[in-house]
Amino acid sequence: MNRTRLAISLLCVLAIPALHGGPRPVPGKLKSMPVQKVRLLPGLFKSRSDLSRKYVMSLSNDNLLQNFYLEAGLKSFLMSNGRKEGGEDGHWGWESPSCQLRGHFLGHWLSAAAYLYASSNDVEAKAKADAIVAELAACQARNGGEWVGSIPEKYLRWIGEGKPVWAPQYTMHKTIMGLLDMYLLAGNKQALEIVEKLAPWYTRWTKSYADEKWNDILDVETGGMQEVWAELYAATGKSEHLELVRRYERCRLFDRLLAGDDPLTNKHANTTIPEAQGAARTFEVTGEPRFRAEAEAYWKKAVTDRGYFCTGGQTTGEIWNPPGSVLNRLSEKTQEHCVVYNMIRLADYLFRWTGEVTYADYIERNLYNGVLAQQNPDTGMVAYFLPLQPGGRKAWGTPTNDFWCCHGSLVQAQSRYNALIYYQDEAGLTLAQYIPSSLDWEFAGAPIRIRQTSNPQSLGDHVVHRGDDVPHRPDSWLIDLMIEADQDVEFELRLRLPWWLGGQAKVSINGQPVAIKSAASSFVTLKRAWKRDRVSLELPKGLELCPMPDATEMYAFMDGPVVLAGLCSEEITLHANGQPRQSILVPDNEREWGRWTPGYRTRGQERNFRFVPLYEVVNEPYTVYFPYK
Repeated sequence: MNRTRLAISLLCVLAIPALHGGPRPVPGKLKSMPVQKVRLLPGLFKSRSDLSRKYVMSLSNDNLLQNFYLEAGLKSFLMSNGRKEGGEDGHWGWESPSCQLRGHFLGHWLSAAAYLYASSNDVEAKAKADAIVAELAACQARNGGEWVGSIPEKYLRWIGEGKPVWAPQYTMHKTIMGLLDMYLLAGNKQALEIVEKLAPWYTRWTKSYADEKWNDILDVETGGMQEVWAELYAATGKSEHLELVRRYERCRLFDRLLAGDDPLTNKHANTTIPEAQGAARTFEVTGEPRFRAEAEAYWKKAVTDRGYFCTGGQTTGEIWNPPGSVLNRLSEKTQEHCVVYNMIRLADYLFRWTGEVTYADYIERNLYNGVLAQQNPDTGMVAYFLPLQPGGRKAWGTPTNDFWCCHGSLVQAQSRYNALIYYQDEAGLTLAQYIPSSLDWEFAGAPIRIRQTSNPQSLGDHVVHRGDDVPHRPDSWLIDLMIEADQDVEFELRLRLPWWLGGQAKVSINGQPVAIKSAASSFVTLKRAWKRDRVSLELPKGLELCPMPDATEMYAFMDGPVVLAGLCSEEITLHANGQPRQSILVPDNEREWGRWTPGYRTRGQERNFRFVPLYEVVNEPYTVYFPYK
């Protein structure tokens, strides 16, 4: 071991005294706008969120709690032929009482319900979730006052004994996460009390192992345990909760990352992403630079040095692809939804710390080509993977018979759009994502209302032209912002110019053009006294070809940030026939009534076929990467 790595390892092993005075203020350049201040407006993202909300509310409390009841002995169910006593359908798949991961989904569900309430004042979701929290408190009391798991305590002890068991810390993390979100976002104090009563069990358990043995235990999937203990410490300021945070630092992983090694290739991706989130949150509550360094080192090896598919995903069969490797990793199991969701969350941490546009660009790419593309637009169900092999088909989950991990990350992702749009700092407001929404904000003591809207002349969620003087589909996004304040308020308004910008961006205020420096992957800053003003941002886009990094004759087509899927069941070589490459595709059925449609079709090929946004594909076979000559 070299001296640098030895020094890093010693930092992890040495006991570090608890901070005095509780958690430190969150460091960083930007702060997320509280989701309570943001509301989604009609558009693509709201319709998908509403669809997920319908699924969340369709699940009965008894079914969501079934494994907690069974573990506590509070209710006994006769499981036979897929039905419970009384004839009600149960939850199966990974929620089956015979599955070692049983109960994981309820934690995801509680987090989603908490965000639904916070982001839209959904009192029905809150009432349902409050009732579930009360039942969890009853289960905890029946279990002796500490344990509140859907699985037995012995599952965690089995890890230390080397017995095979499926990720019990992951399962428990979801429950703790859901309870903390119910406290932080929905104001449920009972949820915080449950977690505080559970924490002593973990303190005793984690202290019962010597450091080397404990590191062996951390090598078995821990989920986001460090992150939830950091959240608990932020809420309570208690030193025993900080001790749990420190105990869950994954030194064997981060020592190698900080030393410049690549411990990720061909390793299970979603095991370690939550650990990087744990390091990130620990930095925010302690202010200790090494935790920030850990999160940034993880991003460097996972994204910067590795690259990604045109969609933004980086995994196949749940493992990290080798850096720059795409061609030999296309399969029916590319891009796990949980990875997409958790990498968006990690990108959000880094964006807040740095304000660097590259993280917001990354989030946008993954929202369109992961979160939206892996949700069925008809049923709201999730696709565990997003196939990128030629002729792939999405395999959709069912409402009550699967409950994969991605069922959980689906309902969370669809409830969190509000948290990714607006950010604030001492100078003003940053608009990071172009999602129709409203914001009630206060700056320098003055209330400010902002609406990001579209009109009937739209493509997707974005205004692309105001009049009828353009006969064909426009080639730009036009984002409208209405800013209203009761008095003049001076602040900076920063607008993201995305990576896919295809020409000179244009800005006007109250119809008057504003001179700006237009560059892809940057921010344009508007500073003035605002009162009742209208800002219009026009973002030209083009049809671009995204080359495969390790097979430059293979391309995917992108329309702005949106990956296009060719509706064909095989790999087809496309020929430019002496024309510009983009001319292979032409608009298809570009207009229906009052809206532009986003489809394309090939022309001049031996066999022509259609292209549609990847997020619109439901059951059709499709291909994303094509050989080009």
